[in-house]
Amino acid sequence: MKEKTLFLGAAAILLLVFVVATMTYNTGTAEQSARVVEQNRDRLVRMHSPTLGNAQAKVQIVEFLDPACETCRSFYPFVKEMMAANPEDIRLVVRYAPFHDGSEAVVAVLEAARKQGKFWPTLEALFATQEHWAPAHAPQVDLVWPQLEGLGLDLDRLRADMVAPEIGRVIGQDLADAEALNVTKTPEFFVNGEPLPRFGYEPLKAMVDAALAVR
Repeated sequence: MKEKTLFLGAAAILLLVFVVATMTYNTGTAEQSARVVEQNRDRLVRMHSPTLGNAQAKVQIVEFLDPACETCRSFYPFVKEMMAANPEDIRLVVRYAPFHDGSEAVVAVLEAARKQGKFWPTLEALFATQEHWAPAHAPQVDLVWPQLEGLGLDLDRLRADMVAPEIGRVIGQDLADAEALNVTKTPEFFVNGEPLPRFGYEPLKAMVDAALAVR
């Protein structure tokens, strides 16, 4: 009985040490991320970045995303829901972080669609059909074309535009900015220039709600 009590006491102490260590690590990581962002604040938004919402909005969400990222797809309706609830107060800025092999070509499709004023419908169509053109997390641009039917895109023009040098420069700049900001996964969010303290729906909503509450 005494040995059992000692064992349980030791286990409780180990658990407490683990929890404290995890909290300390998360706090240190969050502080490090904040320092990195502060040093590279000018890299958060570029003139070429697609935006949605009021340019004078109180809250600006910058999202680094990969169109082949399942988590990006699942977060997108959540972000749109927050924007719909605060139509004048939230602005979304999209940055590219095509970390999946083959995603750069799909980002080029998005940028070429933007030249035809169809960026957001194309992004939503790609998210909605992600499993068809990125089976087993492997993006295949040849499988993208059927998913774009009905959007009113000139696909011949899109194929020509997607290999334009300026689109390659946009992708290269976004990847360089992602590296400078220590973006290593997608989606990665910044709210009014601040990184999330930890990943998840709740931390994102909490930061947005807090920023909305500022007068």
